[in-house]
Amino acid sequence: MKSLFTQKQLNITLERLAHQLLENHGDFSDAVLIGMQPRGIFLSDRIHSKLKALLPGAVIPYGKLDITFYRDDFNTSNELHVAAETDINFSIEGKKVILIDDVLYTGRTIRAGLDALLDFGRPGSVELLVLIDRRFSRELPIQPDYLGMTVDSVASQKVKVLWKEQDKKDEVVLI
Repeated sequence: MKSLFTQKQLNITLERLAHQLLENHGDFSDAVLIGMQPRGIFLSDRIHSKLKALLPGAVIPYGKLDITFYRDDFNTSNELHVAAETDINFSIEGKKVILIDDVLYTGRTIRAGLDALLDFGRPGSVELLVLIDRRFSRELPIQPDYLGMTVDSVASQKVKVLWKEQDKKDEVVLI
């Protein structure tokens, strides 16, 4: 197991990502954040928090999206899929949507997220923010607009993002 991000490095990266969003979206009057369930919400919660600290008093629409029933492998296994909560209480019609997930691997999760988003309106544009991009494993032509780190790894390796809220510490490891 190799550590890719310590808690301190992770916090610096989250600050950078929040500043990049602020630079591109100003007061967020035309933009919304959508975190992808289950593990992308830990990242999106942190990004949303940092943006609120940078823009006191601004309303930054933030929702959480479950893609369980949109996955292309939903009916292909005997495994019982348990859906998480989708919480999007605003329209994304014509908005700039920033879709947030922790790891971009094959691109299939993001494709499912794009399909699920359409149930909430037709966005003006969709940007992707990920903490880790495993770029040589892509099966679909999906690339991040905002990126914490690129990790070149072989298929047998796993990238695990640990979050204090669930895993009792903040760290990114290569297993």
